[in-house]
Amino acid sequence: MNQYYEIKAVHHDAILLFRVGDFYETFGEDAIKASGILGITLTRRANGAASYVELAGFPYHAIDSYLPKLVRAGERVAICEQLEDPKLTKKLVKRGVIELVTPGIVMGDNILANKENNYIASVFFGRQTTGVAFLDISTGEFYVAEGSDGYVDKLISNLRPKEVIYQRGYEERFTEAFGSKLYTYKLDEWVFAEEINREKLCKQFGTKSLKGFGVDHFTSGISAAGAILYYLDFTEHKETAHIRSLARLDEADYVWVDKFTIRNLELFSSNGSREKCSFADVIDRTLTPMGGRLLKRWIAMPIKDPARINERLDVVEYFAKEAELTEAVREQISLIGDLERIASRIAAQRVTPRELVQLKNSLSALEMLRAALDSTDSAPLHTLSEKIDPLTAVRDRLAREIYPDPQNNQIQKGGVIADGVDPELDDLRRIALHGKDYLQRIQQRESEATGIPSLKISYNNVFGYYIEVRNTHKDKVPESWIRKQTLANAERYITEELKEYEEKILGAEEKMLQLEQRIYAEIIAYICTSLQPMLRDAATVARIDCLQSFARLACERRYVRPVLDEGSRIDIRQGRHPVIETLMPVGEEYIPNDVMLDDKEQQIMMITGPNMSGKSALLRQTALIILMAQMGSFVPAASAHIGVVDKIFTRVGASDNISQGESTFMVEMLESASILNNISDRSIVLLDEIGRGTSTYDGISIAWAMVEYLHNHPTARAKTLFATHYHELNEMEQMCPRVRNYHVSVKEMGNQIVFLRKLERGGTEHSFGIHVARMAGMPQSVVARADEILRNLELVYGSNEIVPSRSLKDRGRKASARAVKEAAESVPQSMQLSMFQLDDPVLVQIRDQIKGLDINTLTPIEALNKLNEIKKITGL
Repeated sequence: MNQYYEIKAVHHDAILLFRVGDFYETFGEDAIKASGILGITLTRRANGAASYVELAGFPYHAIDSYLPKLVRAGERVAICEQLEDPKLTKKLVKRGVIELVTPGIVMGDNILANKENNYIASVFFGRQTTGVAFLDISTGEFYVAEGSDGYVDKLISNLRPKEVIYQRGYEERFTEAFGSKLYTYKLDEWVFAEEINREKLCKQFGTKSLKGFGVDHFTSGISAAGAILYYLDFTEHKETAHIRSLARLDEADYVWVDKFTIRNLELFSSNGSREKCSFADVIDRTLTPMGGRLLKRWIAMPIKDPARINERLDVVEYFAKEAELTEAVREQISLIGDLERIASRIAAQRVTPRELVQLKNSLSALEMLRAALDSTDSAPLHTLSEKIDPLTAVRDRLAREIYPDPQNNQIQKGGVIADGVDPELDDLRRIALHGKDYLQRIQQRESEATGIPSLKISYNNVFGYYIEVRNTHKDKVPESWIRKQTLANAERYITEELKEYEEKILGAEEKMLQLEQRIYAEIIAYICTSLQPMLRDAATVARIDCLQSFARLACERRYVRPVLDEGSRIDIRQGRHPVIETLMPVGEEYIPNDVMLDDKEQQIMMITGPNMSGKSALLRQTALIILMAQMGSFVPAASAHIGVVDKIFTRVGASDNISQGESTFMVEMLESASILNNISDRSIVLLDEIGRGTSTYDGISIAWAMVEYLHNHPTARAKTLFATHYHELNEMEQMCPRVRNYHVSVKEMGNQIVFLRKLERGGTEHSFGIHVARMAGMPQSVVARADEILRNLELVYGSNEIVPSRSLKDRGRKASARAVKEAAESVPQSMQLSMFQLDDPVLVQIRDQIKGLDINTLTPIEALNKLNEIKKITGL
């Protein structure tokens, strides 16, 4: 226990899995925590002077089942192993932590998601800029950037790291900039020292400077990136030969997609109850884990350069037209394993025999893939083909030295190295393999010599090989045999010959394992020299996989190639929502719509229409079509001409952040503020039901002011789709020359409405809210009562709106409330409330006048006078 406490003191913030014999044990607080997460039994054991200590453990071979559960629960796990063979020491076995597994630093395939990166991020708050770095140790991808806290927040939202490290003492600023939902770990300030970290990075990449990576001037970024390398060393992840480059993330290269937009467009996870129906899930036709991960990066970070976008579109178009070639490419890609993660496991000396077989098969498929690309007349595909190195020498060595189907997936158990690789290994295998034949010959010979027909040779762990003789024949046993054990019906003996052969067989097995492990280590060291070309192959395959995925999707869903340029016009004809269209029931078709925006005539489209008519879907589909186009994908439309955008902003849907004390309206205002403070001339802004979280007049006022701001901005004419229930905003078309009114049409059939979901020119003043309530299953009495009140309002005000459409300045805040009261009071109902229960000063005065009357003594003249007084109070 002293040994345990010494190690635990170093890793006090992690659950310590302490190897004791065939078990991993946890003690004290760790045991209480682990038993809860893992569902294992919590016990107590005596602990000397410390009385009792809690204990929970599991067999060492079950770690692959239990470790993922601890890490997914957000725990840091220190794995403490026995560093000596207990047979070779008479003292306490030496133990030490061989690995610290955290949510951001994971190597095991049983924890990692195939098509998802597992980034750890490092944030450094510098004097002028904030630096950030992202590393996926399982693939070797390493990125760095610097800028404002807002830009770093966007990158964190896009790349979604599993863990973030930052300087101790900056907790308040970190929470203010990035929220409190990230898994974080704080390091001392000195870990982020720029000069030391610059040296660390140069040493890691084998260079004298960082100029070749284009990050030499990123002082804050270098501080952040170097801290990640320190953290790897701290967590005992020292084998990092696969981390050989550092890529910069320039704000100027990518479309700004903030965290609100990622959530509102459901890019990576659905806000509804259905699983696997996010945008990424629906469009993914990739065949490799590398392709799936790259697709998510392209979704999170669309590009802005039309030339680069069109390079991708050229390949997609070629694949879409050449079905036979595409099928051949898909066939070879499907045979390629996860080269990125295999490379990282080779570097960390953790690669399994079956992963090496998968590597060999992948390299063979790479050669066939290159041949398929070379057979085309496409220049972009030839360029991709030239980047593929099938590593023929590595493939041939693996084919020659590793069994095609290894007996075991752990080199420690042997049966991995092929015959013919090492003569000594082959000789030892012959001894082990033919040992049973030799024992059979000894058994037959001794049986004939002694006349004991039932004699047999067996083996156990206590005294090795032995001869067993039944009691009926024990008088025939030769004197040279040595008796070792007496059973009820038999006796067991050993001979000098058996002991000699036993040593030879057991020695052979031990030597075989040693030889196999030595040869295996040599193979891994040899492959380590080819990690860089292997990672380049992985990147090329991922790119081809993404582009063929786009082509496959385009063919399946009838997508078209968009036209992209530096112009300011967005013109989408017959656009469709890629996710909703895919999930629609069989037989139903998505109703397409046109959207046209520019900065001269139609900058803002004001869209009105009833609930459920499709306004939100129209907004989302416009954003997704633009995003797909700038990823390099074909789009769900009849045609699309898109002047590239630099920022996509959305405020769609309502959500409370109750845990942080933020209401629906507060969340809405935060998101809206973020949009208005960051718009540019090339932004696309999608606003849905702004202001609905507060009172009618506050909401209308805020919405009106936002539209004016977007329209009148001196430098940024952001193209905007504005969906609203406030029909009063239709008046803005007369006041703002670049605002145009549209509505989503419906058809009335008696008491029913049919949603036509077609966008048409002009505004509308009908919300059909009561119809929607009826469709939702609202109790019939409630629907009928609402109908009566609405009809009365229309009689009183000549409109189906609570307040007639006058200028905002003429309206009183209490007008709508008074209108509803009057409408409700004029409609009889079975349980009518007393008018004197209404909180109205006029009614209170009338009540006081009537209260003092004695009807029995009141004359007709007095009654008329009293009525006249009441009339004066009402102002009629």
